[in-house]
Amino acid sequence: MDTTDVVISGAGIAGTAAAYWLSRAGLSVTVVERAPEPRRGGQAVDLRGAGRTAVGRMGLLEAAREIAVQQEGFEMLGPTGKSLGRIGVDAFGGNGVVSEIEILRGDLAELLYRATIPDVEYVFDDTITGIEQDADGVAITLEKSEPRRCRLLIGADGSHSIVRRLAFADEPNALHPLNCYNSWFTLTDSPIDTGGWFQMFNAPGGLVAGVRPGRLPGEIKAGLSFRSGPITYDRRDVAAQQELLAQRFAGVGWQVPQILAGMRRADDFFFDSVDQVRLSSWHRGRVVLLGDAGYSPTSLTGLGTSLALVGAYVLAGEYAGADDHRAALDNYRRIMLGYVTQAQRVPGGGAAGYAPNTLLMIRLRAISMTAMTHWPWNKLIAGQFSKADAIDLPSYDFDTLRTA
Repeated sequence: MDTTDVVISGAGIAGTAAAYWLSRAGLSVTVVERAPEPRRGGQAVDLRGAGRTAVGRMGLLEAAREIAVQQEGFEMLGPTGKSLGRIGVDAFGGNGVVSEIEILRGDLAELLYRATIPDVEYVFDDTITGIEQDADGVAITLEKSEPRRCRLLIGADGSHSIVRRLAFADEPNALHPLNCYNSWFTLTDSPIDTGGWFQMFNAPGGLVAGVRPGRLPGEIKAGLSFRSGPITYDRRDVAAQQELLAQRFAGVGWQVPQILAGMRRADDFFFDSVDQVRLSSWHRGRVVLLGDAGYSPTSLTGLGTSLALVGAYVLAGEYAGADDHRAALDNYRRIMLGYVTQAQRVPGGGAAGYAPNTLLMIRLRAISMTAMTHWPWNKLIAGQFSKADAIDLPSYDFDTLRTA
């Protein structure tokens, strides 16, 4: 059975960031990813606060700036396309609704992935199917590849984590739904012109449509969201998911007909429920969870990327320098817990504030948005955005750390 120091499930932002730091500390690392290749594209994510600091400590901040999406800011629109209010990208010191550095999720993951080559082994088009622990390590079975053994298994495989399901079966209620569903996809050759703004439109019934510029010419990143109680759907059936959205948004104005038409042609369509993940512990023996797998704050907070980057840095730093893995994993949670707790406080009424049900509440949302940059609301909003920096980030010398 092949043996490595650390196996990571998931080659997203959290997984590749952890792989970077652990391999830098001299550990052998294998990353297992269900997708057949690195996932590209995706929606824009914020690089802010301590997450930005972590990328800076990698020496990748300038490279991240070079691939950032250029945006003017955030704009709410009415059904005829009339602007209901704008917040520029420079608001709140570049850390507002749209931050100074926003990168497509896939672009950031690829930047981190390339920084780990050739020091990290990647096993694509495969997934973990079984976990057995003993005092010295973890035996892992894979769907397609030969079994592996490692000293530490990291689940960085998202809010629907396979590792969490296998190793944390005693916490079946880790997912806490916010009664909202999101979809993201790319429009190409679209007639929609955002003018460089991230534009959002609300319709009664808890419906939200959004478009924002992509990084490539003629590329639009689109999203459709709706509020709903629990619904049953096949996470692998894209056509059925798209039909569900088409029914929900039938007859809705603004640019929604063009967005729906482009959705059918998109090759990167993604649909999922909006859930938080809350657990009493983030580790079981030598299995530990990272990022959305252990403490997803939901996309409504804008802090998921920061938690992934900071969590990867702290987990790697504590583990690589420890004589006792149990103390290291306890320290990881202790250092991160306050940061996670603050990040999981969903602002502005949660899903109801993001996707109001009535026309009156939609109008009130537009009014409150235009007031964001004015006293006293600017102080309250600044407090929400400052959560990205609400951690005293330790310093680790990864070039000298070695695990026992």
